[in-house]
Amino acid sequence: MLGAQRREVVELERIEDRVGLAVNVVLANGAAKELSGPSFESSSHDAAEVSPTPQYGALPAPDNGHAMSSPSSSWAMFRARMNAAFAGADVRVVTAFWLFGLINNVLYVIILSAALDLVGPNVPKAVVLLADIVPSLVIKLCAPYFIHVIPYSFRIILFVVISSWGMLLLALAPPYTDGGTITTKMAGVVLASLSSGAGELSFLGLTHFYGTFSQAAWGSGTGAAGLIGAGYYSITTTSIGLSVKVSLLASSCLPLVMVLSFFLVLPRSPLRRIVPSKRRDENGGNDEEDDDVSDLEDRGLLADPLEGSTTSIKSSEPASWKRKFFHDLRRSRGLIIPYTLSILPLMLVYFSEYLINQSVAPTLLFPLKQTPFTEYRSFYPTYATIYQLGVFISRSSLPFLRLPYLYSLGFLQLLNLALLILQSLYIFLPSVYIVFAVIFWVGIIGGLVYVNTYARIADDVPEEEREFALGAVTVSDSAGITLAGLVGVVGGVEEGLCAWQVGRGRGWCKRL
Repeated sequence: MLGAQRREVVELERIEDRVGLAVNVVLANGAAKELSGPSFESSSHDAAEVSPTPQYGALPAPDNGHAMSSPSSSWAMFRARMNAAFAGADVRVVTAFWLFGLINNVLYVIILSAALDLVGPNVPKAVVLLADIVPSLVIKLCAPYFIHVIPYSFRIILFVVISSWGMLLLALAPPYTDGGTITTKMAGVVLASLSSGAGELSFLGLTHFYGTFSQAAWGSGTGAAGLIGAGYYSITTTSIGLSVKVSLLASSCLPLVMVLSFFLVLPRSPLRRIVPSKRRDENGGNDEEDDDVSDLEDRGLLADPLEGSTTSIKSSEPASWKRKFFHDLRRSRGLIIPYTLSILPLMLVYFSEYLINQSVAPTLLFPLKQTPFTEYRSFYPTYATIYQLGVFISRSSLPFLRLPYLYSLGFLQLLNLALLILQSLYIFLPSVYIVFAVIFWVGIIGGLVYVNTYARIADDVPEEEREFALGAVTVSDSAGITLAGLVGVVGGVEEGLCAWQVGRGRGWCKRL
């Protein structure tokens, strides 16, 4: 009797596994069609011609306790969906854009992590934030109207030269402890900021030609930049004990990775496609003008695919430049205004988290005997590293998690700001490890809103306008960061919190 029941159970499990396998195949095939990115080796179509329908929510996890499925079939289904999520990804494209995101942002993070050592305890850290973001904001506002005349290949070299020069100025300027002024250092910060801002709008525009996975790789790379940049500075200066000068000098070599990624790793064929034949139709079949159409590499964020090439624009009379400028203004207004509601959460989140990072975090201090630190200087870079860890995890989540509503996260970030300001004033959280958890949560929210905002733009904007839209929306996060810097400096947030603490017998903020 027991043997017969056992055989029935075994037979049922076999049937379950067969059904589960069939379901996995169907799901994998269907999901692969929906989620697969373009294959540059086997397809001649435009990499961004078909944008997959956004799938909101998280990738389903295996359900080992489900009544109708065995653990093996649940895990098999999960693996099938994971494979489907990455079906069609080109390794070279993913690697190149991950490195673009990493290197373009890592110097920005290193500079913010070094803010205390650059300006000293008596200068608001938000000064460094403003010098690190305002030039980036300006270039993002202005560059779309002229950067299209600069080929991508030349831009990469320009970004490397400018950013490396900026880091050398930072490293070689005398430290404040030796009586050095911050003028030269801020000049270095400005140069690095210009390169980072122009790089962000260029690389995000470039993702239009390489499909969904390039955007996911870029987002993950920028998240890794935060983690690696903050961790690098914290480890080299605190754990290893290298000087600030040596740490910054070593980082000045990092931009060279962008050159290697662009010229050796990234497939160049999507940048050499010819402008669509609609141009020929508008010219009435004029083959001479079609011969002047240049590669897409020579076109930029505002180069209209229905207009002439860069070559024909250059050879036109000066009046055409004026007409094109106003045409570009009309295009930008038509693209940005409809998506204002989509980019406002990004501004709100970045305002809150950068006000936390640069003005509130330096005052989130505890007695050293209650912490793992031996000096008060260690709090600030540790907070930065934990925050960037959260950013890296959430910015890498796009293939697995899509969020349709972002405003709630924006308001949650405001609550985090209020919570940490109250902690700075009253120290009601009993342990520094709880503050670590809150800082980590701040990073998670920031990364989620960043990648989902750009993913929504890529999903919703028509293909012919997508390159410009992805670059133009970068203004929103820079605007939020700039506002946070202004509030921090003009409002005296850090100084006010520190003065409050000193007035109540907690003078730790003066010992940084």
